[in-house]
Amino acid sequence: MTSSTNPRVRRRRRLGVATAAAGLLATLLAAGPAAATPDPGDTPAKRQGVTTSQQQEAREAIQSGEIPGVDEIVHSKNVEHLANIPKDALKGLNTDLAFQGKYAFAGNYDGFRIFDISNPKKPRTVSQVLCPGSQNDISVSGNLLFLSTDSSRSDNSCTSTTQPATEKSSWEGMKIFDISDVRNPRYVAAVETACGSHTNTLVPDGRNVYIYVSSYSPRATYPDCQPPHDGISIIKVPRKAPQKAAVIDFPVLFPDGGNPGGGTENPNLSETTGCHDLTVLPSKDLAAGACMGDGIIFDIKNPEKPKVIDRVQDNVNFAFWHSATFNERANKVVFTDELGGGGGATCNEATGPKRGANGIYDIKGHGDKRKLVFKSYYKIPRHQADTENCVAHNGSLIPVPGRDIMVQAWYQGGVSFWDFTDSSKPKEIGYFERGPLSTDAISTGGSWSAYYYNGYVFSNDIAKGFDVLKINDRRTDPAKWVRMRELNVQTQPDYL
Repeated sequence: MTSSTNPRVRRRRRLGVATAAAGLLATLLAAGPAAATPDPGDTPAKRQGVTTSQQQEAREAIQSGEIPGVDEIVHSKNVEHLANIPKDALKGLNTDLAFQGKYAFAGNYDGFRIFDISNPKKPRTVSQVLCPGSQNDISVSGNLLFLSTDSSRSDNSCTSTTQPATEKSSWEGMKIFDISDVRNPRYVAAVETACGSHTNTLVPDGRNVYIYVSSYSPRATYPDCQPPHDGISIIKVPRKAPQKAAVIDFPVLFPDGGNPGGGTENPNLSETTGCHDLTVLPSKDLAAGACMGDGIIFDIKNPEKPKVIDRVQDNVNFAFWHSATFNERANKVVFTDELGGGGGATCNEATGPKRGANGIYDIKGHGDKRKLVFKSYYKIPRHQADTENCVAHNGSLIPVPGRDIMVQAWYQGGVSFWDFTDSSKPKEIGYFERGPLSTDAISTGGSWSAYYYNGYVFSNDIAKGFDVLKINDRRTDPAKWVRMRELNVQTQPDYL
């Protein structure tokens, strides 16, 4: 693998046309795990074919220097690549990240991996847990770790196998682990939820942890997950007795059925049959939901009874409302559009700067009268090859007083550092990326999540493993003084 630093934004031309018992101990890996199944929402295909002319254009673009070579690393001058830890025993797709103290917790379709990041230049593996079940979205709170399962499994154990959703014994939902000993996580509970758990968001509340479970009905082949599925599952977990965790409610967020999807202007527009991801801002009793065809904000003063405040749609440019991020003052929210489900090449010139992008909204007004007001789109300015899956994905704030700056994953578009202090004029201030995995076909890869934590950026690359980055820029330098003891990005802290 080669590495180079490129201080300029690449001027790329267009590349082609447009259960076992819940108390079962988690299996600490000594051998390779079973194969994982791609989930229907984020990475629907391992490989997709491209035309011969698209393959040739990608190769010519590499030869001319317009895009990086296969697996070549490039980055702006203000970004350092400090470390990469390749996949090890867990061979599935790498997914989301969570942090606590000196540890990073990395999801994978085959389970999860715990890294000691006390020396960011030399992260080391503490443990790997085999527990297959897409997409294994991950969160931590105190001594508990939460893992989402959004695929039909034979039971709720860590030795389960995939099976058709039509089987009555199929299971999907939330798994809970005790991580008091990070070297030996212990599986302590499982809670089945309607339509499984695509993602999970924690709302800690003293003696309990509430889990907002996002799930949706992606296709008619799931008989137990048919529309309407217009709410979220709320799980209550007693910290001292996690084995008593249970679903306590299923509040409906879209009593009118939500966005019907489709339409002549945007046939890719998703019907709202649930939510993909929720972000809560507990210090402001506020939450934002990215719900397939709708973006919402809601009040969580009573975490058991969330109340929708406002809702927006973008039926022209957005296809799939994927995730949300507040700024520190909670007067803005960034929604991402996962055009093509994360498996398509949507960062080329043919797709354009507005589709598969972020939508930046100001929040106007107060209390229950707050409204979301659209301001602009942001998309990485570097065109990618038609063999690179690329779209807006998971990111976090970089905590800088008086500025709104994010770091964000874009699959094979890499990691983008961007400033949206001026909601109408967002701009990239740094980047890191690899060249395409292949010039023959779209092979799913790139950064799934890129988050800022205690002075560094940690990225979980779907194919290449765990990366550590550092940005050296006067605009982000004040963030180096902010220290967190725990970070689940979808449970957004009061950083400052």
